[in-house]
Amino acid sequence: MNIKLNRREKYAVSAAAAFIALFILIQFVLFPMIGTRDRLRRLIDAQTKTLGEMLALKSEYDAVVSQVNLSKSRLEKRQKGFTLFAFLDELAGESGIKNKIKYMKPSSAAQKDGAVKLLLVEMKLEAVTMKQLNAYLYRVETSENAVFVKRIALSKADKSPGSVDAVLQVETYET
Repeated sequence: MNIKLNRREKYAVSAAAAFIALFILIQFVLFPMIGTRDRLRRLIDAQTKTLGEMLALKSEYDAVVSQVNLSKSRLEKRQKGFTLFAFLDELAGESGIKNKIKYMKPSSAAQKDGAVKLLLVEMKLEAVTMKQLNAYLYRVETSENAVFVKRIALSKADKSPGSVDAVLQVETYET
């Protein structure tokens, strides 16, 4: 089957073949490459975001581990026989507010993991000045015994002007 085409028809067939070849090249080679590149770019962006979140979480985890280690070292440095009740009573004497203590209620609770025990003392101070209370709280919070004030409630003292009544919840851990 030998078909004779004139020059114009040969150009038209060649142009159509070139167009079809170009279409096939674009449709089946170029577009999939572009789609793959875009998909890979989105995947890289998602992985970069995930990596950033993981680095942030690792930084947060390292800070928590550092804080736990600091707390453990503080707990290990405490004197043998340390009791939160006696410690708070001693600080009240040093701060000059021992006679302002209306009550001190100690309690304790085991933590979920069982490794440490939470010690808590609720105490009420009556008719203390803000200066006295501030000095006492400073001594509690800055002690090397890993003791902290969890909650504090203040109310105006009825008995003496310029003073307050305070209910404190002070906590520490025991291993």
